[in-house]
Amino acid sequence: MKRLMIPALMTLIGTGSSLMAQEPRLGLSLNLVLPTGQFQSRSGTGLDNANNIYNYTEGYDFGFGGQVTFSFPVDPKLAFRVNLGAQSTDGSNTAPGYSKINLRHVMFSVGGDLQIFTQSAYRHRGTYFLVGLAADFERFDRSFDDLNSDWASVDSTRKSRLGGNFGIGHTFGYNAGTRFTLEATYHKSLTGIDTAKGDPTPADFVRVGFGWVF
Repeated sequence: MKRLMIPALMTLIGTGSSLMAQEPRLGLSLNLVLPTGQFQSRSGTGLDNANNIYNYTEGYDFGFGGQVTFSFPVDPKLAFRVNLGAQSTDGSNTAPGYSKINLRHVMFSVGGDLQIFTQSAYRHRGTYFLVGLAADFERFDRSFDDLNSDWASVDSTRKSRLGGNFGIGHTFGYNAGTRFTLEATYHKSLTGIDTAKGDPTPADFVRVGFGWVF
């Protein structure tokens, strides 16, 4: 994983000097996270302390996050966007005859996207499509206290993975001043996703964001 992430981050750094020649568009957004696939729900078997086999079901509900973006126009309808984001999603693990385990997934991402605009990349106007990669730094928390606990007893697993993003967005407003954006993207974990070998559940989800572009 590290061999893949380091070249990706170096590429972002290496393009920084040329992109700084352009006037970037700063964006801020609040995001709703909707888990899909195994991240939404999956079943499995486990062993308890007495080596008894049990069946469990676990999954994550919707979560919330935020994102800061810098969109650098490189063509009238093409821009390169650097994004920094963080989010948190809660879930649960249940098994008949056993206490519920509370789950929490926290992720910090550093990524780069290509934006293709139907109107103007320089003015960040109109509908745009995006595709890109992100270095995801994740933490999976498991709390064995009751539902109303303050997460005092937590077992945590950390994972760094490469993720892919693609989606569509639209900028509302005029050429001057602050404009609003509405964006929907699909995120998929690309590496470290073999749960049979002990990897955490892939963090696949739809992210819906409402924000501002300055």
